[in-house]
Amino acid sequence: MRETSTQARLAQVQGVAYLITGIWPILHRRSFEAVTGPKTDYWLVRVVGALVSVIGAVLLLGSRRTRWLPELTLLAVGGALSLAVVDIVGVAVRRISPVYLLDAVGELALVSAWAQAERRRPAQE
Repeated sequence: MRETSTQARLAQVQGVAYLITGIWPILHRRSFEAVTGPKTDYWLVRVVGALVSVIGAVLLLGSRRTRWLPELTLLAVGGALSLAVVDIVGVAVRRISPVYLLDAVGELALVSAWAQAERRRPAQE
């Protein structure tokens, strides 16, 4: 069995988190809104949930590869940065609940972890 790279481990963590948080609003609106606040355009919540779930699934599949693909890092970092910006701006303009700042912190922690992993990655990979 091959040694799991830092990138693969990060992809697994982010992939599982994204699958769970992406599917949650699709499967159980009441509990999702209890935590995040009421939504007026719930179709949009479902779209975002579906897209976040797809990112999670791709990261999980990518984590199983024998060679890490840089495109997967772009997907992971791009997804996390996008969600963090939406969270921060949404809270700043008072469009979404401040609870989303907790998500922004998590997303920015993922970005930081990816940056550290990429700095440590050997150049030939």
